[in-house]
Amino acid sequence: MHIRLVIVAAVAAIAAPPCAVSAQELVPGFAAARPDSTVKSLVDRLDLQRYKETVRGLTNFGDRRQGTARNRAAIDWIEAQLKSYGCTNTERVHYEYTRRQIPLPSDSAPARGRGVVPPPTPRLTNPTKGSRGPSGVNMKPELQSDTALRRINAEPDTPGPREEVFCTKVGSIHPEEMYIVSGHMDGHGFGAAANDDGSGTALVMELARVLNAPDVVTDRSIRFALWNNEETGLNGAHAYVDQRKDLQGKESPTGSGKYPEPKWLGMIQHDMMMWDHGMPGPDGKVSAEQRREADVNVEFAGTSKFAAEAARLAWFFRNANDKYATDYPAAVGDRMSNTDSDPFKDLVASISLRENERLAHTGSGWNPTWHQPIDVMSTFSDKDFRLGLNAAQTTLAAIAHLTGATIKR
Repeated sequence: MHIRLVIVAAVAAIAAPPCAVSAQELVPGFAAARPDSTVKSLVDRLDLQRYKETVRGLTNFGDRRQGTARNRAAIDWIEAQLKSYGCTNTERVHYEYTRRQIPLPSDSAPARGRGVVPPPTPRLTNPTKGSRGPSGVNMKPELQSDTALRRINAEPDTPGPREEVFCTKVGSIHPEEMYIVSGHMDGHGFGAAANDDGSGTALVMELARVLNAPDVVTDRSIRFALWNNEETGLNGAHAYVDQRKDLQGKESPTGSGKYPEPKWLGMIQHDMMMWDHGMPGPDGKVSAEQRREADVNVEFAGTSKFAAEAARLAWFFRNANDKYATDYPAAVGDRMSNTDSDPFKDLVASISLRENERLAHTGSGWNPTWHQPIDVMSTFSDKDFRLGLNAAQTTLAAIAHLTGATIKR
């Protein structure tokens, strides 16, 4: 109930004129509505070229396939970048992945952290509408025409120990509560995973850079998490939930004022942020140009235990987009699926931001770069990168409001 009231109060704050909501009208302990200028100043610190360069830095490690040296090197690089932004309290989640990566049937439940595949469970389905394009995972390295990238991606994955990294902006008033902002850093398909999910990982890293600046203070905590093993069945996110869900809100050591796992107030995932080129034609081909009607898709799971709270959070993000995003609108849908917010959805309000609806669009082959060798920097135009930047603006504005961000003068 507390989470629901916090979100409702924040929605009222963001929809109202600056300072229209007083501290007394908000949930006790929740920061007063921030002036538009504060949030806008933070959003203005995002930059298209920096976003592109962060994506480019990730593509230097190829497709970052889990269980490879290139994946481990990318995790080290991400951690170093987070520290350079001032988010120095980095931690790693350790888990075992014993099943070799193979494509799972579409109706199978995901493999868990220990490599055990549970029985199939019902999944959201979506009727196919209009034209479809081809989809699937490229498993042939020879289809990568870039010889240098083919060499980077040559090492096959092997089972064994896995790691993923996160860091935390500790809240100044309520360090015991937090929002999780995340993306997945692994990819496959023998490309460079620029979009899936370099675009989401770079978004999270850019938010970590802005919000961990020395002059930024937040009332509540924010965790910036970069999951591993998403492509094998959300294993990294499942491992995090399995290991840490029961630690929420527990002070350790007692009396220290430190909370290794603050209570989850919301989980926001970012997965494939840049491609919105419309439906394939009858020939299965998609336009090379981004459609003028491109938007940021905000999804929640309408069948989850926290569906009502997640819906409020999703609409709150849509309102933040209305107010602070520069180029592209946001749309809300209730069929969140196949992404790292799934393990959280029955535990906390969880949403995902995407370039397209996962089931109706991506799952119907609307993105020809998905898991393919052409998922490289040169495939995407500045219009595509700007769609990802607008998603970053959306999340940064929403999180700044939800955590009571201020800029020290």
